Amino acid sequence: MYARRNLSLCTKDCLCLFVCPTGATNTATGQIDSKRCLDGCRLCVDACPSHAIHLVLDNYPEPALKNPELASLLLILIQSKTDQEAIAENVAGDEDMAPGARRLARALKISCRILAEDGAREAGYMLPQCQASRDLLESLKNN
Repeated sequence: MYARRNLSLCTKDCLCLFVCPTGATNTATGQIDSKRCLDGCRLCVDACPSHAIHLVLDNYPEPALKNPELASLLLILIQSKTDQEAIAENVAGDEDMAPGARRLARALKISCRILAEDGAREAGYMLPQCQASRDLLESLKNN
């Protein structure tokens, strides 16, 4: 584990220079020498007033396999949240509803979408992030 500096956050207060026992910090380049950095020392991280320094792992653990039974239960939850999102969208579009009820329905729609997306990620599915990917999947669904 070694320290890294986010240069866009660094205010050049340079407290990291005074606390680093190995001199791994360099204000000229703004970088921290990972070869000289002590594993998990954290002195520069704790001393940085702008919170520009953070620790980075050398080796990341392997992700745990998803339990198939849990994934199938999550799929049921995802379907439920998708159905609730459609209902909330219908209520939000109803002009006869009070404005407060329509705002609440829009908020509920967003909440259902977020819960469904989180459930899909937890079930092991990757979600498209860009609009082009979403448009493609929507066109495939409609055909």
